[in-house]
Amino acid sequence: MFKNFFSNTSPVVSTDPSMIHEILTRGVEEIFVKENLEKRLLSGKRLRIKFGIDPTGKKIHLGNAIPLWKLKAFQNLGHTVVLVVGDFTAQVGDPSDKIEKRPMLTTSDIAENLVGYKKQIGKILDLKKTEIVYNSKWLSGLTFDEICQLAESFSVQQMTNRRNFKDRIENGTEISLREFFYPLMQGYDSVKTNADLEIGGFDQLFNLKAGRVIQKHYGMPEQDILTVKMLLGADGRKMSKSWGNTINVDDAPGEMFGKAMSVRDELMQSYFLLCTDVPKADAEKISTRLELGENPRDIKLELAEKIVVRYWGGDAGKKARADFIETFSEKKIPADIKTVKINPGTKLIEVVLSEKLIESKTEWRRLVSDGAVTDAESGVAVSDHGVAAEGKTYRIGKRRWIKIEIKS
Repeated sequence: MFKNFFSNTSPVVSTDPSMIHEILTRGVEEIFVKENLEKRLLSGKRLRIKFGIDPTGKKIHLGNAIPLWKLKAFQNLGHTVVLVVGDFTAQVGDPSDKIEKRPMLTTSDIAENLVGYKKQIGKILDLKKTEIVYNSKWLSGLTFDEICQLAESFSVQQMTNRRNFKDRIENGTEISLREFFYPLMQGYDSVKTNADLEIGGFDQLFNLKAGRVIQKHYGMPEQDILTVKMLLGADGRKMSKSWGNTINVDDAPGEMFGKAMSVRDELMQSYFLLCTDVPKADAEKISTRLELGENPRDIKLELAEKIVVRYWGGDAGKKARADFIETFSEKKIPADIKTVKINPGTKLIEVVLSEKLIESKTEWRRLVSDGAVTDAESGVAVSDHGVAAEGKTYRIGKRRWIKIEIKS
């Protein structure tokens, strides 16, 4: 589990106008209230910047990372980042953009998902300068009377007018009363953390504005809100683990590079802007470069390398690029793939699961059904989900490899 980190020696807050302009424009969808936030940033006051993250899965992908990088930018200016780990709200489930009721997670589910979160977040934020708090600390202890007082801040009409709730009502899809409590709880987090600004995805706007409503309800100044642009998955759909179109911040450099190479051409400019450190002006020229006839593959190699560099460093980025060109352009089997020795009769799915080349049996069935598990030498696809592993090299999907040796 995380520990709380508090920095008592923060540097002087920077009021550099160019840095503030970059923060308020790059990858930003909407700011509420922009004039007030800009004024406070230029004043030199150290703001408390809140971001909530529910551990509903084990991986943080590049879409999740966009607001974290925005937090890092504020951190670089000298502001205080307050990371609210939603170990309580994750049990309830955020209804934002959901077309049906989502199941409640158990405390054991959440504890399992939290393993590795600190390491992944630490790739972006300076944890020594970050306040990390758990909302179960205050939410789990609320009495029914306190919950009723909190619920007074919203009306049923306000809740049912929320777009996705309204759509579900019209479609006859069930809405649990607990889903109404989620924005109340997220808003109450803003009260308990004394937030000056909250950052989130644009799909979170209702919950973020709930923070303002509830702060006002408790007689506090209302937080400003900054929403970031949404990043689509490599295939153009919403980035989702269930669709297998995510690029995770802890993916190995080679896998991260390969996934980035599968990004659709029309999404490259968005990826340069939201997922790399290239100057904004250069990122915004990608579409023009494509229109002028530059080879999309060359631009994509540049994109993939910059993404890997951001999370793994320059040497890893160069190596991933060289390996990709050698493996995929020249159709060679990588020289440094992992070799495992197994007992005769061991199922191939057991090997790839134990080596963490796939995350679930569901993913395995999908890969086999799609013909994406092959003998790397012959290119022949595996067709049996329960086939025994043989002493050969297998290619799992586009970017994963394993060499198997059978024990005698």
